Amino acid sequence: MQNSPLIHSSDTYKFKTRDVKAVRLLKIVVGIAILYTLYFAQSIIIPLVFSAFVALLLSPLVRKLKAFYIPRSISAVVLLAALIAPFSILCIELVEPVERWIKVVPKYTQQVTEQIDEISDAFDVEKQQRMAAKEKQSKSFFGNWFSDDAEEEPEDVEQEGTSVKEKIKQGSLDMLLTSLAAMPIFLAQLFGCIILILFLLIYGSPLFSVFISDFPIVENKEKANCLVQRIQHELSKYILTISLVNLGLGVATAACLAYFGVQDYLLWGAIISFLNFVPYVGPIIGLTILSMVGVVQFGATSLALLPGGVFLVLNIIESQFVTPAVLGTSMRVNPLIIIVWLALTGWLWGIIGILLAVPLLVCIKLIIEQIEVLPHWLKLIEASEADCRPLNPK
Repeated sequence: MQNSPLIHSSDTYKFKTRDVKAVRLLKIVVGIAILYTLYFAQSIIIPLVFSAFVALLLSPLVRKLKAFYIPRSISAVVLLAALIAPFSILCIELVEPVERWIKVVPKYTQQVTEQIDEISDAFDVEKQQRMAAKEKQSKSFFGNWFSDDAEEEPEDVEQEGTSVKEKIKQGSLDMLLTSLAAMPIFLAQLFGCIILILFLLIYGSPLFSVFISDFPIVENKEKANCLVQRIQHELSKYILTISLVNLGLGVATAACLAYFGVQDYLLWGAIISFLNFVPYVGPIIGLTILSMVGVVQFGATSLALLPGGVFLVLNIIESQFVTPAVLGTSMRVNPLIIIVWLALTGWLWGIIGILLAVPLLVCIKLIIEQIEVLPHWLKLIEASEADCRPLNPK
């Protein structure tokens, strides 16, 4: 007796459904394994990713200098030195204002803490009632003779103030010790990145040529070569453009702050330029910092709004006019995707991950776009308001 076609098709559907579920489960397991590896191998992966981005930025210049018969080793050393020298000079210039603010911040933190305590005490009804009862008792005829509460109150207040100061000092000391403990690791990773960038610039291109030559089909060699060159060109163009825009924003902010007499304008310009590499979140942090700087320098006056207001105007000009004009729509990324990606990379790799988040996302977008796979993910990354359509069009 032969099986009916209906039973046969039902079994086939069950097998296909089971295979689809197995593939989805395998994808989830692979995704978790990748996240696990990225998190626990961050001390190796972060220098590799950072070095690869810098090498991609400098490799076109090395290739052009190679056409003028300049060895790759010499051009790599000269270009890397030209890139490091301005940052070194800037760091040396910023040492003094940074040290000054490290000394000043705990004092203002203590003042802010005391003001917050005063505000919280004003809303503490129970404490106000207790203080009113003690004050009433101290004004009575026998309260001054037989009650010790009025004498103990200043001691309690003094102990509370002392504990707050000790907590602030202890917190500042812990932060300083943590920074000092992490400094040797940071310097070692920085030195490793410099060495790795040099080797990528010198030996990366020959290594890639040998790797491409092993492809059995000539068409695959040409596709791989065009793919890498396209990604390298677009990514280096993006990194260079964003770096110049952020540098211009930092210089403009520093110049405006210097014009209005804000102290340490060079430090704030450098911080703004650094923070602007983080979309959306960086400008908010920069605006908060400059607002606090205005309060510290000018006090509770209208001039305190000046540093933050200047930066807000410059940031609006940069984000709404300058960056869209120089990048166009080729690097369009959905803002929600950027925020989620920043949160993910920040959780995985900390502050360095947040700084590398957008270039890494752009690199992934370029790879998906060039190899023409996962078109749904590409549409998701580039989704904009123009893509919104009604669910039931009439």
